[in-house]
Amino acid sequence: MSPRTPSLYSQDDPITEALKPPPSETETERQIRLQEEAEAKRISEQIDEDLRQEREVLRRRRGEVKLLLLGQAESGKSTLQKQFQLMYRPHSLDEERVSWKTVIYFNVVRSIKHILTTLESWEGAIDPAEYGSKFGKPGPSTSQAHASSRASSPYRTLSPVSSSKSGISAMRFRLLPLIAMDSPLADRLSGGVTVSGSGKGTVFVRSGWQSRTVDFALGHRRPQPTENHGKAPESVQDALTVDVSRMLEACQDDIKELWAHPTVRNLITGRRLKLDEWSEFFLHHINRVSAPDYIPTTDDILHARIQTMGVAEHIFDVNIHGRTVSWHLFDVGGARGQRHTWVPFFDDANAIIFVAPVSAFDQYLEEDPRTNRIDDSLQLFTQICSNPLLKNVHLVLFLNKTDLLKAKIDAGLHVAKYITSFGTRKNDYETVVQYFRAHFLQVHRRNNENRRVLYTHFTSVVDTKATQRIIGNVRDAIFRGYLQSAALV
Repeated sequence: MSPRTPSLYSQDDPITEALKPPPSETETERQIRLQEEAEAKRISEQIDEDLRQEREVLRRRRGEVKLLLLGQAESGKSTLQKQFQLMYRPHSLDEERVSWKTVIYFNVVRSIKHILTTLESWEGAIDPAEYGSKFGKPGPSTSQAHASSRASSPYRTLSPVSSSKSGISAMRFRLLPLIAMDSPLADRLSGGVTVSGSGKGTVFVRSGWQSRTVDFALGHRRPQPTENHGKAPESVQDALTVDVSRMLEACQDDIKELWAHPTVRNLITGRRLKLDEWSEFFLHHINRVSAPDYIPTTDDILHARIQTMGVAEHIFDVNIHGRTVSWHLFDVGGARGQRHTWVPFFDDANAIIFVAPVSAFDQYLEEDPRTNRIDDSLQLFTQICSNPLLKNVHLVLFLNKTDLLKAKIDAGLHVAKYITSFGTRKNDYETVVQYFRAHFLQVHRRNNENRRVLYTHFTSVVDTKATQRIIGNVRDAIFRGYLQSAALV
């Protein structure tokens, strides 16, 4: 074998030569030198690792989307969040299915309590024939009704029907034990937390309430995950919900009789008794909800109502054009007293879905009965559009609860009675919904210095098929628009 040809790379490194220890180095000096070299190597490797992790964090953040759900309380934000959950993490909805049973029982009990309280305030009975002939048209708004005293109310002049009154009194007496469960259910959900100035009698829950509800019921013993479509294993037995379940089963006939009672029907027709959509949904399905083996369906969970307090973050892995991207969805409380918590999330948001309930034209804020909910939504949308922190954020507008809007118009409610600027326009669904859309678009145009596009959708977020199709459109629009500059598409 011939000797290797000398080259530059075969010579001793001059730096290495310079760093060689002197021939006279003692053993003590050698140990100190080796320790110093080892420490220098450790520091160098730690710096390299820190830089690698920082690069990895930056790489991941480039593939993350921060999406805010904004809108007033009861606009449908939390239901929309559930649809995201159902679409991108369906197993997680199954894992928390048992906890929603407490919410649904609370919704039913509070609805019955509201009906009985309203009946009592109107002295328990209204003659159906007299009510229909004299008050066939919808009555004044809720805030107007509260503003007028009971002494001046025309309903006090109505002749009571003694049999109707005694029947309701008997039902009320039999339902008292069930109504008494309102407070224990509320405390179970809220953990005893109350929020002042955010709506009379409103119950708020914090992020993570689902697991805490089950933990509390089981004495902090976590059940094993179930693959049986969310059905509760035998170990998941909550004494409180078991008691409520038994009461609902025992009171089922009284609940159905109360819900179908002519007085209740007339109060609803005359707008003296206003129930939320979730109230009517569960009372219509009371046979199923009061069954001993009841487990909430996905449709039940979508209709269940509980107000969130603070900010809840939900993370979903979304596939777009073959690439998986983490979406951080922030569902924030919409009551007036909680809107100050939104601002810290504005500075690095990628997109906002603003949810406005167009069916609320005849409703007023619980926090301020003088403010129409449509007016409040427009004011809130103005603040979002004009905020300098959000001038480059992708905006999506959901004009929500269109199904309820159509039902109200079909039932004969006149928008002009509550929204005076509607004037003499035709009182049909298409005219009304386009009228509201035009007002939101006008707000956006007036506060759109950067000429960004506003994507608008008419929605009913309890409709899973339609909502998930819209979510897909929103996902694609965000990636084509705002995130295209980040080279994610």
